[in-house]
Amino acid sequence: MRRLPPLTAVEAFVQVARLGSVKAAAEELALSSPALSRRVQAMERFIGRPLFARRHQAMLLNGDGEMLLSRIAPALDALGEAIEQVTGEAEIMRLKLGVLPLYASRQLIHRLPDLRAHYPHLHIDIDTGAHALARLGDGLDAAIVLAREIEPPLYGRRLGRNRIVAIGNRATQEGPNAFKVPADLARTTILLHRDMQDNFMLWRQAIGMPQLEPAAIDMFDSGQLILESAAEGLGVAFMLDFHLEGASDPRLVKLFAEEAEAESQYWFVCRRAALSRRPVRLFHDWLVGSVQG
Repeated sequence: MRRLPPLTAVEAFVQVARLGSVKAAAEELALSSPALSRRVQAMERFIGRPLFARRHQAMLLNGDGEMLLSRIAPALDALGEAIEQVTGEAEIMRLKLGVLPLYASRQLIHRLPDLRAHYPHLHIDIDTGAHALARLGDGLDAAIVLAREIEPPLYGRRLGRNRIVAIGNRATQEGPNAFKVPADLARTTILLHRDMQDNFMLWRQAIGMPQLEPAAIDMFDSGQLILESAAEGLGVAFMLDFHLEGASDPRLVKLFAEEAEAESQYWFVCRRAALSRRPVRLFHDWLVGSVQG
């Protein structure tokens, strides 16, 4: 059998990686900070390289640490679940998740059968209400939000990297009045979400046309309605690439090859202490792996 590191060292590495702090991980494992640090160092010695970038009062995974966590954490959780099954201690786990409606419909719901297959005892209460960040720890265990960055002390993990694209009705690419180049947008209406009002500005700057002005700009507070309006030919939506990919609507198409980096990205967010709770931890690791995969 291949030699393995001590399980205590593995557990220490995973807890520090998830919580981002030796102190927080030590409290979770009922250890002193020096004792926990020794276990992490033992893991690094076994691997033969550092796994963290040390910062003042913080431990951030480096590239090797990220890769190791993605492989070890699911196995460690599976080991715990197997023991629970054998000892008859398995029970329903429940996660209260705040998530934006468009993300839920385009990226989450169709993936949940895979989550259920991996963790049949994990159930999710989905909350699409506003102000999810403010409700963490008070009604919500975790949230998927759209933000430029996540301020400490919250834990945040970016879910991929999204690009701004022009989305329109497929018919607008045909006929004498077809949209063939970005300059053609001067004769149509731009559709924007109120939470992503800068999308068109960022896109036109990225393509080198900062003076490009559309005929009009209509604002929405629903991503679903923006895409439906674009599909009906009411204008061109400037949304994220995954909104189009997840739409499964044959009426919609990416109008131009040009793209732009979005300032606001989707993040998984929770209180750092919440990562020690098994439902939060299992969902976090599954979601990150699913999105990256």
